[in-house]
Amino acid sequence: MEQYEPDSLSPAQLAAMRRSFQSGRAALTRRSLLRASTGGALAVGGIGTLSACGIPAAGRPQGGASAEDHSAKEKVVNFSNWTEYIDLSDDEKHRPTLDAFTKRTGIKVNYTEDINDNVEFFGKIKPQLAAGQDTGRDLMVLTDWLAARLIRFGWIQKLDPANLPHAYANLSQQFRNPDWDPGRAYTYPWQGIAVVIAYNTKATNGREITSVSQLLDDPKLKGRVGLLSEMRDTVGMVMLDMGKDPATFTADDFDAAIARMQKAVDRKQIRRFTGNDYISDLSKGDLAACLAWSGDIVQLQNDNPDVKFHIPDSGYLAGTDVMLVPNKARHKTNAEKLIDYYYEPPVAAEVAAWINYVSPVEGVKAELAKIDKKAANDPLIVPDKAMSAKAHLFRSLTATEDKAFEEKFAQLTGA
Repeated sequence: MEQYEPDSLSPAQLAAMRRSFQSGRAALTRRSLLRASTGGALAVGGIGTLSACGIPAAGRPQGGASAEDHSAKEKVVNFSNWTEYIDLSDDEKHRPTLDAFTKRTGIKVNYTEDINDNVEFFGKIKPQLAAGQDTGRDLMVLTDWLAARLIRFGWIQKLDPANLPHAYANLSQQFRNPDWDPGRAYTYPWQGIAVVIAYNTKATNGREITSVSQLLDDPKLKGRVGLLSEMRDTVGMVMLDMGKDPATFTADDFDAAIARMQKAVDRKQIRRFTGNDYISDLSKGDLAACLAWSGDIVQLQNDNPDVKFHIPDSGYLAGTDVMLVPNKARHKTNAEKLIDYYYEPPVAAEVAAWINYVSPVEGVKAELAKIDKKAANDPLIVPDKAMSAKAHLFRSLTATEDKAFEEKFAQLTGA
C-alpha cells in the first residue's frame, strides 16, 4: 500500500496544484464562473485528475478501516460536496432531491458545501484520516485523481453492493471500470467531465474546428489557440490525436506528445495554456479555438450562440468527480443509500438539469426530457452511444511518473 509522504511533491507538482487552485479542471464552474464572466461573483474550486454484471472486482488490495455503523439508530448522513454542485430551489432555500430523500427514508442529510478545491480539502481531512479518526463526514465528493490516491493510502472504505442496487444497474458503461478502482469497489461518480474542442465561429470565420491537429498545426489559427494547463487533459487529448491510448501509454508516448506541442509553442501557434479562464477569451474571440471542459461549454452556449464544440474522431478524455465513504464514518449504510438514490434516473435528471455536467446514470435521458428537452439532447450532458464510445481515461500514474511528467509539462508551458 502506498504511504503518504507529505513533502514528496516536486516544485512542478506544487505549481500544478497552485494553477488548479485558481482555474484548473477541479475549479470548474459549478455555475458561478459563468456569472463571473458576465459581471457576477467568481467562485473558484480546486485542483484537478463494475464488471459487466455489476459485481465489484475481487482481490482488491487492503481496503479502508470501518467503524461501528450507527446508521440504524442515527438516521443521519453527513455529506460534503463542492459549491453549487447540486439542484437548488428557485428561492435558493431548499435542495429538492435531498429533501425528497429525507422524506422517503427518514434519513436527515447534513449537506455542507465545504469543498473549494481538492488540495485544500485534503489538508483539512488528512490529519484525521492519517490518525485513523473519524472526519465527521460520511460521504464526500472528490476528483478522481485524489480519490485514487486515498484508496492507495487505505483511507477509503469499500462499498457494500447490497446497498447499491440502482448504482450497480444504472452506472453508464464508460464509467464502470477505471484502473484505479476496478469494479467500482470504493467509489461512484457524482458527475462526469469531458474534454472537448471548443471554438468561436466568428473568430474562425464560420470554419469548424474538429481536431487537435488543427489546433496545433492550422496556420489560420496561429496565436489564437488555447490548451489546458491540466497536464492529464492536454497531454491525453494530444496522445489521442496521435493514435495513442491515454489508458495504456508509455513514457515514450508521453515524450512524443510533449515534443509535438513544443513545436507548436515554438511556432507561436499556442496563445497560452489556460485554466477555465478560457471562457472569457473564447466568448470574446480572443481565442478562436481551444481545449475546454464540457460543463463550461454547455453553460457558455446559453449566453453565446457563436460558441460551438466538437468531439474529435480520435476521441476525448473523460474524468469524474466521485462519491466515497472515508474511514471511520459513523453512518456508512446511510451514505450508501444516498449514493444509490442518486442513481435513480428521475433523481439524476433533476441534478443534471441544474448543473449541466455529464450524467453517469443510464436511463437519465428520458427523465431529463420531461424537465428540459434541450438538455436531454445535449451529448455533453447525456452522451449518446457515439460519444460514449469515444471516451478515454488517463491511466493512473506512479508517484515517480507523476513527478517526471509534471516537470516535463511545466517546462513546456513555462509554469
